[in-house]
Amino acid sequence: MNALEQKFAQTVKEQKATIYTVCYMFSKDADEVNDLFQEVLVNLWQGFGSFENRSDIRTWIYRVALNTCISLDRKRRRSPLFARSKSDERLALDINLFEDADSDTRQVDLLHKRIVRLQPFDRAIVLLWLENLSYDEIGQIVGITAKNVSVRLYRIKEQLKSMSNH
Repeated sequence: MNALEQKFAQTVKEQKATIYTVCYMFSKDADEVNDLFQEVLVNLWQGFGSFENRSDIRTWIYRVALNTCISLDRKRRRSPLFARSKSDERLALDINLFEDADSDTRQVDLLHKRIVRLQPFDRAIVLLWLENLSYDEIGQIVGITAKNVSVRLYRIKEQLKSMSNH
Protein backbone atom coordinates (compact mmCIF):
# COMPACT_ATOMS: atom_id res chain seq x y z
CA MET A 1 0.00 0.00 0.00
CA ASN A 2 1.49 3.35 -1.00
CA ALA A 3 1.39 6.53 1.11
CA LEU A 4 -1.70 7.94 -0.61
CA GLU A 5 -3.62 4.69 -0.10
CA GLN A 6 -2.57 4.61 3.58
CA LYS A 7 -3.68 8.21 4.09
CA PHE A 8 -7.00 7.47 2.37
CA ALA A 9 -7.58 4.35 4.51
CA GLN A 10 -6.86 6.34 7.68
CA THR A 11 -9.16 9.18 6.59
CA VAL A 12 -12.01 6.74 5.86
CA LYS A 13 -11.47 5.06 9.22
CA GLU A 14 -11.65 8.45 11.00
CA GLN A 15 -14.65 9.69 8.99
CA LYS A 16 -16.63 6.44 8.66
CA ALA A 17 -19.43 7.63 10.96
CA THR A 18 -19.81 10.88 8.99
CA ILE A 19 -20.07 9.00 5.70
CA TYR A 20 -22.48 6.47 7.20
CA THR A 21 -24.73 9.19 8.61
CA VAL A 22 -25.09 10.85 5.20
CA CYS A 23 -25.80 7.50 3.53
CA TYR A 24 -28.35 6.59 6.22
CA MET A 25 -30.34 9.76 5.57
CA PHE A 26 -30.61 8.92 1.89
CA SER A 27 -31.55 5.26 2.21
CA LYS A 28 -34.52 3.02 2.92
CA ASP A 29 -32.70 0.00 4.32
CA ALA A 30 -29.33 -1.40 5.34
CA ASP A 31 -28.53 -2.73 1.85
CA GLU A 32 -29.08 0.71 0.38
CA VAL A 33 -26.85 2.28 3.07
CA ASN A 34 -24.11 -0.16 2.08
CA ASP A 35 -24.54 0.61 -1.62
CA LEU A 36 -24.42 4.36 -1.02
CA PHE A 37 -21.43 3.96 1.29
CA GLN A 38 -19.52 2.10 -1.42
CA GLU A 39 -20.39 4.75 -4.04
CA VAL A 40 -19.23 7.52 -1.70
CA LEU A 41 -15.94 5.70 -1.10
CA VAL A 42 -15.37 5.39 -4.85
CA ASN A 43 -16.02 9.11 -5.35
CA LEU A 44 -13.84 10.05 -2.37
CA TRP A 45 -10.98 7.93 -3.72
CA GLN A 46 -11.32 9.49 -7.19
CA GLY A 47 -10.96 12.98 -5.73
CA PHE A 48 -8.62 12.22 -2.85
CA GLY A 49 -5.38 12.72 -4.75
CA SER A 50 -6.45 16.18 -5.86
CA PHE A 51 -7.88 17.29 -2.49
CA GLU A 52 -5.83 20.39 -1.74
CA ASN A 53 -6.78 21.09 1.89
CA ARG A 54 -8.48 24.36 0.91
CA SER A 55 -11.27 23.27 3.24
CA ASP A 56 -11.43 20.98 6.23
CA ILE A 57 -11.31 17.27 5.23
CA ARG A 58 -14.63 16.66 7.02
CA THR A 59 -16.27 19.49 5.05
CA TRP A 60 -14.96 17.98 1.80
CA ILE A 61 -16.17 14.50 2.79
CA TYR A 62 -19.64 15.86 3.59
CA ARG A 63 -19.73 17.61 0.21
CA VAL A 64 -18.69 14.48 -1.71
CA ALA A 65 -21.01 12.21 0.30
CA LEU A 66 -24.00 14.52 -0.08
CA ASN A 67 -23.40 15.08 -3.79
CA THR A 68 -23.10 11.32 -4.34
CA CYS A 69 -26.25 10.50 -2.38
CA ILE A 70 -28.31 13.33 -3.90
CA SER A 71 -27.20 12.37 -7.40
CA LEU A 72 -28.10 8.70 -6.90
CA ASP A 73 -31.39 9.69 -5.27
CA ARG A 74 -32.29 11.77 -8.34
CA LYS A 75 -31.41 8.87 -10.66
CA ARG A 76 -33.65 6.55 -8.65
CA ARG A 77 -36.52 9.01 -8.76
CA ARG A 78 -36.20 9.49 -12.52
CA SER A 79 -35.94 5.81 -13.26
CA PRO A 80 -37.63 3.33 -10.92
CA LEU A 81 -35.73 0.60 -12.74
CA PHE A 82 -32.39 2.18 -11.82
CA ALA A 83 -30.38 -0.77 -10.60
CA ARG A 84 -28.30 -0.38 -7.48
CA SER A 85 -24.78 -1.53 -7.97
CA LYS A 86 -23.85 -4.48 -5.78
CA SER A 87 -20.27 -4.96 -4.75
CA ASP A 88 -18.97 -8.41 -3.87
CA GLU A 89 -16.55 -6.91 -1.37
CA ARG A 90 -18.03 -4.61 1.25
CA LEU A 91 -16.44 -2.52 3.95
CA ALA A 92 -17.76 -3.62 7.34
CA LEU A 93 -19.69 -0.72 8.84
CA ASP A 94 -20.29 -2.12 12.36
CA ILE A 95 -23.33 0.16 12.57
CA ASN A 96 -26.94 -0.63 11.67
CA LEU A 97 -29.61 1.76 12.83
CA PHE A 98 -32.22 -0.26 10.93
CA GLU A 99 -31.90 -3.25 13.30
CA ASP A 100 -31.66 -1.77 16.81
CA ALA A 101 -34.89 -1.68 18.83
CA ASP A 102 -34.21 0.48 21.90
CA SER A 103 -36.22 3.66 22.55
CA ASP A 104 -33.46 5.98 21.28
CA THR A 105 -33.29 4.04 18.03
CA ARG A 106 -37.08 4.21 17.66
CA GLN A 107 -36.84 8.00 18.00
CA VAL A 108 -34.07 8.07 15.37
CA ASP A 109 -36.23 5.87 13.14
CA LEU A 110 -39.21 8.21 13.49
CA LEU A 111 -37.04 11.21 12.64
CA HIS A 112 -35.48 9.29 9.73
CA LYS A 113 -38.92 8.46 8.32
CA ARG A 114 -39.79 12.13 8.31
CA ILE A 115 -36.46 13.41 7.02
CA VAL A 116 -36.39 11.03 4.04
CA ARG A 117 -39.66 12.61 2.88
CA LEU A 118 -37.91 15.97 2.46
CA GLN A 119 -36.43 17.08 -0.84
CA PRO A 120 -32.75 15.99 -1.16
CA PHE A 121 -31.32 19.50 -0.68
CA ASP A 122 -33.41 20.09 2.45
CA ARG A 123 -32.46 16.62 3.70
CA ALA A 124 -28.80 17.57 3.33
CA ILE A 125 -29.26 20.79 5.29
CA VAL A 126 -31.11 19.15 8.18
CA LEU A 127 -28.56 16.34 8.30
CA LEU A 128 -25.69 18.80 8.63
CA TRP A 129 -27.61 20.75 11.29
CA LEU A 130 -28.21 17.51 13.22
CA GLU A 131 -24.44 16.92 13.03
CA ASN A 132 -23.99 20.24 14.92
CA LEU A 133 -22.28 22.06 12.08
CA SER A 134 -22.48 25.84 12.17
CA TYR A 135 -24.65 27.69 9.66
CA ASP A 136 -21.44 28.94 8.03
CA GLU A 137 -20.12 25.36 7.65
CA ILE A 138 -23.47 24.13 6.32
CA GLY A 139 -23.57 26.98 3.81
CA GLN A 140 -20.02 26.23 2.72
CA ILE A 141 -20.86 22.56 2.13
CA VAL A 142 -24.14 23.07 0.25
CA GLY A 143 -23.21 26.35 -1.47
CA ILE A 144 -25.58 28.89 0.10
CA THR A 145 -25.17 31.74 2.61
CA ALA A 146 -25.43 31.21 6.36
CA LYS A 147 -28.53 33.47 6.37
CA ASN A 148 -30.14 31.27 3.71
CA VAL A 149 -29.30 28.21 5.84
CA SER A 150 -31.10 29.83 8.78
CA VAL A 151 -34.22 30.58 6.73
CA ARG A 152 -34.30 27.12 5.13
CA LEU A 153 -33.82 25.38 8.48
CA TYR A 154 -36.74 27.27 9.97
CA ARG A 155 -38.95 26.17 7.06
CA ILE A 156 -37.66 22.59 7.22
CA LYS A 157 -38.37 22.36 10.97
CA GLU A 158 -41.91 23.61 10.40
CA GLN A 159 -42.36 21.08 7.61
CA LEU A 160 -41.08 18.24 9.84
CA LYS A 161 -43.41 19.28 12.69
CA SER A 162 -46.43 19.22 10.38
CA MET A 163 -45.72 15.70 9.05
CA SER A 164 -47.73 12.79 10.33
CA ASN A 165 -45.97 9.60 11.43
CA HIS A 166 -47.02 7.61 8.36
